[in-house]
Amino acid sequence: MDACGEHRESTRLMVEKLSLSCDRLMSHLQLGCCPSHCATPLQGKKVLLHCITDPEQKPLQLTGHHGDITALVFGTGRNPLMLCSASADYVIVWDIEHCYRRTRDGVVASGRVIGTLLGKVVHLSFCPLDQRVSACTGDKVYILSSKMEDVLSVLAGHLAPLTAAEFSPWKTDILVSISEDRTFKVWCLKKDEIIYQSAVLSATPLLSVYFLEKSRHLLTGSADGQVWSFTFSEDHRCHLVTRLDLQKVLLRHQRQLETVAPQTAGVKGFTPDPVETEKPILRICAHHKQLEYQSLVWIGSSDGLYLLDLATSELLKALLLRDVPDFSITMAGSWAMSPGLDNTMAFVVTSLFEAQMSVLEVTLPGPDTMDDLRQHLEVLSVIPSAPLTAGSLLNAEFKKKDTKPSKKTGLDKSVVKEQPLVFHTQVKSSGYSQPSRRTIFSPKTNVQKMTPGTTKTNMKLGCFLNDYPGHTAAPSVPHTYLNTAKTPVYSAQYSGDGKQILCGLGDRSVLLYKSSLTGPSAVYTGHDKAVSSVAWSHSRRWWLSASADRTLRIWPTGGSEPVLTMGGDDKFIKPIQGAQFYYLDKFLLVASGSSLQLYLYHLDNTRDDIKRYQQRSTIKLTGSFKTESGTDITSVSAINDFYSYIVLMSGADRSIQVLDMNTGTMASQLPDAHSRAVHHIAQNKGSAFSSQTPDSYNLFLTSAVTDGVKLWDLRAHRCVRRYENHVNRCHPCTTAFSPCGRFIASGSEDNCAYIYDVHSCSYLHKLQRHSDTVLNVTFNPAKPELLTGTLDGRLSLFRPGNAANGVFSS
Repeated sequence: MDACGEHRESTRLMVEKLSLSCDRLMSHLQLGCCPSHCATPLQGKKVLLHCITDPEQKPLQLTGHHGDITALVFGTGRNPLMLCSASADYVIVWDIEHCYRRTRDGVVASGRVIGTLLGKVVHLSFCPLDQRVSACTGDKVYILSSKMEDVLSVLAGHLAPLTAAEFSPWKTDILVSISEDRTFKVWCLKKDEIIYQSAVLSATPLLSVYFLEKSRHLLTGSADGQVWSFTFSEDHRCHLVTRLDLQKVLLRHQRQLETVAPQTAGVKGFTPDPVETEKPILRICAHHKQLEYQSLVWIGSSDGLYLLDLATSELLKALLLRDVPDFSITMAGSWAMSPGLDNTMAFVVTSLFEAQMSVLEVTLPGPDTMDDLRQHLEVLSVIPSAPLTAGSLLNAEFKKKDTKPSKKTGLDKSVVKEQPLVFHTQVKSSGYSQPSRRTIFSPKTNVQKMTPGTTKTNMKLGCFLNDYPGHTAAPSVPHTYLNTAKTPVYSAQYSGDGKQILCGLGDRSVLLYKSSLTGPSAVYTGHDKAVSSVAWSHSRRWWLSASADRTLRIWPTGGSEPVLTMGGDDKFIKPIQGAQFYYLDKFLLVASGSSLQLYLYHLDNTRDDIKRYQQRSTIKLTGSFKTESGTDITSVSAINDFYSYIVLMSGADRSIQVLDMNTGTMASQLPDAHSRAVHHIAQNKGSAFSSQTPDSYNLFLTSAVTDGVKLWDLRAHRCVRRYENHVNRCHPCTTAFSPCGRFIASGSEDNCAYIYDVHSCSYLHKLQRHSDTVLNVTFNPAKPELLTGTLDGRLSLFRPGNAANGVFSS
């Protein structure tokens, strides 16, 4: 959607339902809002109740306070609907239905006083059962009974005045308070004590706090536009999941719109203000309680509303107040939010500088509209849906040399001419007709699970292969440590059968280990600089190594010398950033500089006794692809375990490009995928031992320094989740999918590796006991094992929690 369309969409989605001129300024006051009503102060001491669902209904006035009302809040919506109002003299709870009934009978409506002379109350909240009310005044939180005048407890511990406090929706005895001291505290109401206290989060006070019930996350926002998302587990140990700067998120959103439609840049409403202003987080509210919207939240700031996807840290919609025609409020002082009775959201906003209040109704994007906001585009798939075209590069073959027919001799008559086993031309003989490649070479999808203990024999491997245990816990227990050399482990990869491990080191060598890391290693040398990448062939007969010395070598498994050496003759001007076998070992993919090259090759490991060092292997350039902007390629990835047309590559311009090798064109581009250049791409490749749904293979990960890890869906053309718990400030730490597709592993600079659940932004395990930065992580394709490699050359093997006692090697 371009900027002009975004402006029109803002005016269509947000409608002003009610506008009131007040007798005094109400900025920074907590106002009440629920799906059916909104409540505001009237003449300071009265409560004015408006029915949102029936604007024609006369507002209801509630009297009982002697001081100016400072906070209002509705109950959780249980029957009956409750409203709580607070001033310096009283805290009163009102039964809304009872008040309407008494007013219709001509009797003055009254409420129940539950607190007296508590001081200036700045924030109120009901517990999930509407049985208790928290009142923030000064540096204390008063817990009041909603049924009678009774102070249940007083919570004191903050070093500055409180700004808000909220009950946990799923555990009513837990309350979280925030303060101008820039920290939040978790309270246990059974013991009236602090069970968790955060560090100082910001340079400005915390203004808002909110619980996401579905994902069990705690959100808080500050006056300088920062939003933090923390896990809120059963032990109440809050771990940071993500941190957002609203100003930066908005600028990134604007750049994306300008990239889509640069001719519309400068349209009103999406041009950055000449003077950059902070965007305080005045209010946070969930977008909707449906499961598919659990990561979407609305942020109320001084200039408008923002719809954020916390799973991806992306802005989906910006509804600015200045974009609404004839709207009297341009700067907001406070917000109140509530989901509507249907597909709407109700918002109450007060002016920052004027005595003005408005009620807004925002139509929630439905599933189709939400897909449009996320640029839904289902046109690409890693698993091919069409056969190769006639002129496809993937059809390329080595041309056979023409040989002159030999002269016929009398002996030729006795030579028996080779014939197929079946001589009928209409009968297809096995081995003489070309089978369907998609049928034979395809990932295992939706395969019926074998019973425990059942094995299948693979005669080619000569061993028994068990299905990968898809329901096993993630590897988290250290099993084996091994010191290779005091040099970085820049790359590591298991063979397809999970029996061997290749490690490319910073001392220009490659080590080959058994997967158990036991026994001596085979050492391969020949490169002049650090080995940046290693890769196995699908057949496991060959493996390759690429180095910063601009050379690539292909080695036979078990051999001591390479059968093919590329580079060293100005073939590659810049270091090789990525190299691998592709299309079931038919091609080689090599990325160097701004060029991605596709090679056909023929390997011959025989040697001539006289010309021993002259290689007989041959290679042929089939195609070459340049990045659209001419920038250098930083990473490349493609699936080799089954036929796939898709190749992913990233550029130094922070973009991700999707190449379709069938057509030889760039199928899609994701500009500004990260704030820094992507240094690693990891696809969900599965393995020969596991089965996944076909759509799972369209997921891939990208890593960038200082910008975390993003999970992308190729068919949806968007980021679907973000992972930021690990530390990655300067080193190119890698990521990996588990063969079952349930877990993600990431290296980190805090001497740990992190295991994430694909469906959650928070980490499952933090794998410690590393001696330096974890540069590389890789999963065993046959077993639930994780291998990590560090900056100081240490390999570590992890297994699930029920694994046997570990064996540690030095």
